[in-house]
Amino acid sequence: MRLLYHVALCPFSRKVRVVLNEKAAEYQLQVEKVWERRPQFLALNPAGQVPVLVEEDGAVLAESSAICEYLEEMFPDPVLVAGKPRQRAEIRRLVAWFDLKFEREVTRNLVGEKMMKRFLGLGEPNSAAIRAGHANLPVHLDYITYLAERRTWLAGDQFSLADIAAAAHLSCLDYIGDVPWEDYPAAKDWYVRIKSRPSFRPLLADHIAGLPPPRHYADLDF
Repeated sequence: MRLLYHVALCPFSRKVRVVLNEKAAEYQLQVEKVWERRPQFLALNPAGQVPVLVEEDGAVLAESSAICEYLEEMFPDPVLVAGKPRQRAEIRRLVAWFDLKFEREVTRNLVGEKMMKRFLGLGEPNSAAIRAGHANLPVHLDYITYLAERRTWLAGDQFSLADIAAAAHLSCLDYIGDVPWEDYPAAKDWYVRIKSRPSFRPLLADHIAGLPPPRHYADLDF
């Protein structure tokens, strides 16, 4: 069976997990403590980052976007990057928005400082970075609201990889209680629909030892 190396609060790992679940592709999860830089893991991915997918024949795939594109080709049903060329381009644009811009401006500053520094042993969280993350988050939530009020799903009429990427990042923030959902009802309604998908529910069962999520985290109705 294929094996996915992951970290529970890594949004890129979460994105791949949801895609695998949507595709009904069987796999096993293997937690990888990337901060330990195991030689065996570095042999799989010299970058030392998760996610890494190892296929049954031993083929190794790394980097979440490359893995998701691979799975889209290997398991064409359901289609997660669907539509005409411009529609597919919009899906990929939003995936990049969340995986690059949102990650740099929000996820890294909040999840990275509050959670990952603890695991990496890099000292106390940077309060300036945390303030920046909190300041940047409303801008992105406003954008999600704008899209959610005009589209059924974020890239249009069909659930897609854009929704998965956005929700993967937000779920990490939601685990640490940093999303002011009540101030953004349209974004909240969209996220409720994501939470209710069978492919997403396993993420809601993730628990970090000694760091439980807020009560609403796994509640499908908030």
